[in-house]
Amino acid sequence: MKIGLCLILLWVLAGCTSSTDSVGQAVSLHDNTVNYPHANNVSFSQVLHLGYTKTDAELRYGDEPLQFGKLWVPYQPTPPLVIFVHGGCWLNQYDLEYSYPLASALKQQGYAVWSIEYRRVGDTGGGWPGSLNDIVQAIEFIHTQDSYRFDWKRVTLLGHSAGGHLALLAASQLSVPVSLIIGVAPIVDITQYAAEAGSCQNSAVEFMNGTPAQQPKNYAQANPVNYPFDREVVLLTGALDNIVPLTENPLPAAQFEILQEAGHFDWVHPGTPAFNLLLQYLNYE
Repeated sequence: MKIGLCLILLWVLAGCTSSTDSVGQAVSLHDNTVNYPHANNVSFSQVLHLGYTKTDAELRYGDEPLQFGKLWVPYQPTPPLVIFVHGGCWLNQYDLEYSYPLASALKQQGYAVWSIEYRRVGDTGGGWPGSLNDIVQAIEFIHTQDSYRFDWKRVTLLGHSAGGHLALLAASQLSVPVSLIIGVAPIVDITQYAAEAGSCQNSAVEFMNGTPAQQPKNYAQANPVNYPFDREVVLLTGALDNIVPLTENPLPAAQFEILQEAGHFDWVHPGTPAFNLLLQYLNYE
């Protein structure tokens, strides 16, 4: 009888500490902290298998089903805020769930995190310029909501991959304070990127509804290299990134750093040297 009760208890505890994400992988849920394994040049699958803490809130910034964000808030008054824009080649096959470990680790470091979902290619209203409009709306919403308070002098806009592209563009349209913009493995020059070979490069053409030759005015408007920046901008990339390879700084006004032995997804894996470098830039602010 005691053995049976113990087995039932173990089954219940296991059910309380695991879940399944949108692509079917088992992930570990935690109430407080997560320890992340040391890693380098990680895959997307490795990120998806990481544990994370439960989100503190899901807030809607618009009426469309995908106009929402998830919020992680540390146990301290007015924490600094990181606004995260996820990537995924602008496609709706990839959502914000891969940001959960990043958001959890940043919360453990004392940062609040607003991870934004938005309409992408394949969603009604997604693509250019709808995806960007959602990002701008979400950023302005988190500044005007009155349920949570943050340190508005320490707001970082952080974008990964295609999310880096959208974050850089959104920065030129914001009427609310953002003190630092960080692109990690960011797509910057979309005109150049769309002209290259590759699956994500092909998605840039889908996102823009045409090639640079077919949509020159739209590409000019959607290219961060054509805008001035009145805020500090940091671009971080890995030497082993074969999805968005950057060998030189595409924005002369930005700080630019290439991390050796880092791949495309290292920036969103809290156990990597890339994540530690990201923390250095956040803590320096």
